[in-house]
Amino acid sequence: MSEKTAVEAAQEAASQATTESLRPGDSLSIDPAPEERAGGRVIRHTFSGPNAFTQEQLGWEAWLEPLPMEQLTERHYEGLVDKGRANSPYFRLLVRDPDILGARTRTDNDIFYNEKGGLIRAQRELSAAAASRTNGCLFCASVHSRFASQKSKRPDDVQRLLDDGTTARQDDPQWRATIDASVALTATPIEFSAEHVRQLRESGLDELAIADVIHGAAFFNWANRLMLSLGEPTPPVE
Repeated sequence: MSEKTAVEAAQEAASQATTESLRPGDSLSIDPAPEERAGGRVIRHTFSGPNAFTQEQLGWEAWLEPLPMEQLTERHYEGLVDKGRANSPYFRLLVRDPDILGARTRTDNDIFYNEKGGLIRAQRELSAAAASRTNGCLFCASVHSRFASQKSKRPDDVQRLLDDGTTARQDDPQWRATIDASVALTATPIEFSAEHVRQLRESGLDELAIADVIHGAAFFNWANRLMLSLGEPTPPVE
């Protein structure tokens, strides 16, 4: 199985697991043809990865070979959208399918960086952090908890989410509602209901802001599964 085929299979598996609400413990198997198994290559690593949630900047190691920088073409850079993402092994792995990565990146950017109304940036990042904490994605949780802290100036509240989990005390009604809704959207089978919409609305969020909570959590429920299936985090960057 080629790296591109493996990435496509991982994206499909992540999407299927998200949309079909697999029960915890269920798995998706991808069985390559015998000749592909015989000719396959196993990449072995010797590092010891982090084992706790953190706001520190983590590294990430792919289990498949990212596309080398020198092989990137203009089409690949169009898929990356932001050329700076070429420095990330994760995006250089996903860019083996530049069309899908381009659509993914534009969706990501519109959910988190388009602040023409709707939810403030800090709470968009909070929704992603809550989904990532639920799914156990240490890397995504580190990125989005760090952004949530920076944008909200409330690092202690964010750290409590990481240390004590999604049910930890949050005195801000909007933060409580955002976390609860994000966790419910991430659960398998899904637990999100009209009660979560009511809680979000009663906390003071309008319809557009509520949609942003849903988009942020739903996107990272999928993105977590993709990242978890393609590699693992490495210790904090020195």
